[in-house]
Amino acid sequence: MNMKRSRVIGLVVLGVVLVAIVVGYAFHINRKAARDAERVVESTAVQKVLMRDLERNYPPTPKEVVKYFADITKCFYNEEYTDEELEQLAVKIQGIYDTELIENKSQEDYMTDLRNEIADRKKNDFTISSYVLSASVDVEEFVENGDSCARLYCTFNVKQGTSGTVRSMEQFILRKDDDGHWKILGWDLVED
Repeated sequence: MNMKRSRVIGLVVLGVVLVAIVVGYAFHINRKAARDAERVVESTAVQKVLMRDLERNYPPTPKEVVKYFADITKCFYNEEYTDEELEQLAVKIQGIYDTELIENKSQEDYMTDLRNEIADRKKNDFTISSYVLSASVDVEEFVENGDSCARLYCTFNVKQGTSGTVRSMEQFILRKDDDGHWKILGWDLVED
């Protein structure tokens, strides 16, 4: 009878140990999944810009196109990224440019100029702290040479080192392409 009792106690102890192992393993897997989910949520500004699929999620208005341009521009000057990510950012920004603007330079010249401009701005500790777009009612739509066009403004708040913020207003001209997407035809600094 002692032998039977010892076996029953041994089986109960073994069962408790097995249940504890299974519960502990499940708890470990659950915590690991939660940590992995947190890592996915914490994406950088560069990654957020690069995640946008312009084929499926093209900015619907001139204001949204310029907003995306400003977000990419902030990434160029404010963020750290790999050379591969820089090339991906360049492709994204060219995705919102009008074909006429893109055809002004070869891809090689564009990338060389972009790298030089970014290096110069970073060397001089240049950052864009924020930007403000024209109000929707201030977006001027017009027709030129049979093309639907839009004009709007974006004010960039620019810092250089520890000096104060300077405002830089840019005027953007956009044109609708054959797919009905607004594309940036050009932009220029607005003088005071």
